[in-house]
Amino acid sequence: QVRLVESGGGSVQTGGSLRLSCTASEYSRSCITWFRQAPGKEREGVASIYTGSGATDYLDAVKGRFMIDQDNAKNTVYLEMNRLKPEDTGMYYCATKRFCGSWRFDRSYENWGQGTQVTVSS
Repeated sequence: QVRLVESGGGSVQTGGSLRLSCTASEYSRSCITWFRQAPGKEREGVASIYTGSGATDYLDAVKGRFMIDQDNAKNTVYLEMNRLKPEDTGMYYCATKRFCGSWRFDRSYENWGQGTQVTVSS
């Protein structure tokens, strides 16, 4: 069981930036993905990274605004979020599984963090 701890959420105005962190208790080659869930909506995959190669993938709605990155020495994956919009509001979770195939399918993930809240006001 891999333990994941998210941090970095907060409240910002439209156009602002936040940097989320996800620290894993184990950091072997794996797929780590950021998901988000807004009230009344389904959880959706936002960005993923395969820690072995650094390959990344993004939800179309965040391409060009968000960047996922990793620091292997710290067992940490980051989500840099820029030009935030009110529709980016939600609880952000990181999750991990062995490989990144079908990365947006949340039921395929084995381990989840507790989440960190992101609120973007207009």
